[in-house]
Amino acid sequence: MTEKRRELLQSLRLMDDILLSKCFENNLECAELVLRIVLEKPDLQVTNVNTQVFMTNLLNRSVQLDILATDSQGKKYNIEIQRSDSGAAPQRARYNSSMLDASLLPKGDDFSNLPETYVIFITEHDVLKAGRPIYRIERYIIDTNSNFGDGSHIIYVNGSWQDDTPLGKLMHDFSCSNPAEMYYSTLAKRISFFKESKEGVKDMNQALEKFWQEGIQEGMQKGWQQGQQEGRKIGQQEGRLETMTAIAKSMLLLAKYDIEEISKISGLSIAEINKLQEQNIKH
Repeated sequence: MTEKRRELLQSLRLMDDILLSKCFENNLECAELVLRIVLEKPDLQVTNVNTQVFMTNLLNRSVQLDILATDSQGKKYNIEIQRSDSGAAPQRARYNSSMLDASLLPKGDDFSNLPETYVIFITEHDVLKAGRPIYRIERYIIDTNSNFGDGSHIIYVNGSWQDDTPLGKLMHDFSCSNPAEMYYSTLAKRISFFKESKEGVKDMNQALEKFWQEGIQEGMQKGWQQGQQEGRKIGQQEGRLETMTAIAKSMLLLAKYDIEEISKISGLSIAEINKLQEQNIKH
């Protein structure tokens, strides 16, 4: 590992997708810790956890979930880390929730068997801007002021709120790059493994290499797409110019219109019309 990449590794935090994915990958303890604190359920038991879970939508936009966990009661938890406010829009939480639902119910199964789901956004800033450490969003029946009870829950956790509460300490740990300064040993040990052990550093080095290669490919793809768009624009412009020129030439050949009229109808400038006229005389 180069010195530059080593410095990058040491600067990574759980608020960075690449370190989060490695730390939570198949790690029940880390997922349990986060869910127990956020949901205030100290007995919650996680039975399965995966990271970077891709959910395909054949007709519309697909999604990739940062973390997808299942507890002992079959409830599903999607945990998303967002450093950018724009990436944590309410519509995205809604979409993730819908994609989660669409993947959970087998064909022909009764709707009542749809598992309870939680979409949890841990954001670097206070995205909802109400000065709260946590926001719990539920569907309510407005007319009766009661919970709709459809089993879907959305939670936003304000990562900038760091105090002496369990949630505040957890957010401190998510924003901390030095495991020695973390409150929760479960997270500190996991991060120490990837930043300090030979095996963990090697694993992270491979992950960083893959991340960079994917970034390069994505950049090339975007560049190719932009090039296509620019090519189409140039082609359209050239097509319009050819049409305008053909109109002007036809009007010149008729010898019934003055230069100003030809310019107005064709869209070419008077200078361009004069140039065409000179070319016609020469030929």
